[in-house]
Amino acid sequence: MNLPAPIDRASLPTEVAPLQDLVLELGQQMQAMRAQFDAQLDTLRHQLVELRRRLFGPRSEVIHLGQAELWSDPVQFPVPAEERREVGAHTRRKGGRPAISPDLPRRRVEHDLSDAEKAGYASLERIGEEVSELLEYIPARLEVIQNVRLKYRCESADGRSTVRTATAQGSPLLRSNAGAGLLAHVMVSKYLDHCPLARQSRIFARQGVALSRQTLCDWVLDATELLAVLMPALQRHVLSSPVIFTDDTTLALQAPGKTITARMWVYLAGGQQKDDEGQWHKVAPAALYDFTADRSGTHPRRILGAWRGYLQADDYSGYHASFREGVTHVACWAHVRRKFFDVIKAAPKGAPPGLADNALRFIGLIYRIERRLAEADPDVRLRVRQGRTRRVLTAFHRWLAHHQPTLLPRSPLGRAFAYALSNWTALTVFADSGLLAPDNNTAERAMRPVAISRKNWLFAGSPRGGRAAAVALSLIETARLNGIEPYAYLKDVLTRLPGHRMDRLDELLPMNWKPAP
Repeated sequence: MNLPAPIDRASLPTEVAPLQDLVLELGQQMQAMRAQFDAQLDTLRHQLVELRRRLFGPRSEVIHLGQAELWSDPVQFPVPAEERREVGAHTRRKGGRPAISPDLPRRRVEHDLSDAEKAGYASLERIGEEVSELLEYIPARLEVIQNVRLKYRCESADGRSTVRTATAQGSPLLRSNAGAGLLAHVMVSKYLDHCPLARQSRIFARQGVALSRQTLCDWVLDATELLAVLMPALQRHVLSSPVIFTDDTTLALQAPGKTITARMWVYLAGGQQKDDEGQWHKVAPAALYDFTADRSGTHPRRILGAWRGYLQADDYSGYHASFREGVTHVACWAHVRRKFFDVIKAAPKGAPPGLADNALRFIGLIYRIERRLAEADPDVRLRVRQGRTRRVLTAFHRWLAHHQPTLLPRSPLGRAFAYALSNWTALTVFADSGLLAPDNNTAERAMRPVAISRKNWLFAGSPRGGRAAAVALSLIETARLNGIEPYAYLKDVLTRLPGHRMDRLDELLPMNWKPAP
């Protein structure tokens, strides 16, 4: 910031007009300095509030009642007509305990009168029973399976003899005594339930089994390397989707003498496709994770390859080369909303609603239309978006362009306006297709297991450990997205994989998986 040059009494002019010019010039300089100071103060205040909210505040981006009800300036924009809905009578929710799932196994325990109670009557006739259910917990237990392979001395008709020994299913891993169920439990506990291996080791010790953290680590690494043969088939499925959601997050990686910031990426299959009869069908959901030591743009290009379609992603420059190669960028309205939301949360209490509140009203209209289209097929969704959504987007863009020149470019509100306008083409792509979502929340939800896990097991001990996490997360998250219990899936696949045909690995992917009879 350039400060005014110092002025001494001798350098001041003696005439009135030059003095007035000097005063006006100094006033303009002071106003410019004040504007710069205000912008810096506003930015620092915004950063402080955002830091405090991230550390101590709620994560939800909810505006409390009354915060966005008023407008600082009247703004005209089209409001979609309300659809008629039949409103049924309110049904009061019944109280009491929730019903116990009928799928849980039952064990019948009969309670009878004691012999002393029966002796008090001349005769007894059983006329019925009263049944009540008690939900009980049976702790997990470890057992040792002894594989006894019977041996036979076999003699053929021509008199020749030999010794035959029955085969047995051992551990999926070479030179290991860990069963498929135990391996599946360790991986699910770490990557789905976010329980570090050191903590699991202490849990096993309480059950009377000594399993060191290093042993558990070796099991996870070896099991995921066995499961890694499924990753090419999973990648082919993801790349067969017309829409891919992608995001990345940080993951600490131990390196010799230091810890570096590595990356975990996710690519999710999405959208719908038409069959031969012209009917729309949803693409089976699948999540492909990829671990890298840096955030180079070569990594998305390596995964996507020659794929062409809609890539739902943020404005990371590493994707730009893919966008030039026939991939259409679909930006995220949740990112735009979050920037205006942060401005509102950083505002002093009691401040009147401003431009950020108005922007959220526009974005709210977009999502109000999308909520009504949640179950619609792509053809209906496209027709409504081309009409109602396009009118809202046109009004919003006109409003943004009108107010942006009045804002300081480096202020939080100025950055929010600039982000929306600079990404406007990618933000409005969804309105020209019924296959797309307005935001990238699907990928952000898939990043949540990584974010929660790294708070527990903190870091990847090596690139091999990072790749193991990517394999385990890919299969567990894909199973979860398809409504499959991850433990049952991993146990069955680890049992079948060593003897499965390599040209039929697609059968073992979660979306195609059928448990062994």
